[in-house]
Amino acid sequence: MRTLHFGLHVADLDRSLAFYSALGYLVVGEVPETPLGHLSMLKLPTDEFVTIELVHRPAQENREAGGGLSHFVIQVDSMEAALRALAASGVEAEPPTSPDGSDDFLTSWVRDPDDNRIELVQWPAGHPEGMSAADFHG
Repeated sequence: MRTLHFGLHVADLDRSLAFYSALGYLVVGEVPETPLGHLSMLKLPTDEFVTIELVHRPAQENREAGGGLSHFVIQVDSMEAALRALAASGVEAEPPTSPDGSDDFLTSWVRDPDDNRIELVQWPAGHPEGMSAADFHG
């Protein structure tokens, strides 16, 4: 088994699509008028498959912001380039910090228009693409 994607409730679909586009996501397809609402399927250019489904149901626009989601994580090749691109799109990010005090393992946080937290991670040189058990030993 593996995670296919996760769904995020969004209050304003156009605003959310603009935000996720600024992060680099592409719209793969849309499914309007489902029982869940209008679904927009997104992926990053290097992802093979859809990773995020934006769920928009105008009747539920008054739901609590960020409801039920702690955060999700996006790997970036260069924190500096990612933050520069986000700033150019009007997206504010927290200043990057390093979990291990190094110059090349960096994290930063942004919030989408519905107040969902997104962690940006720049792995140190030589780190595998994803997180594994090796990250928790040693």
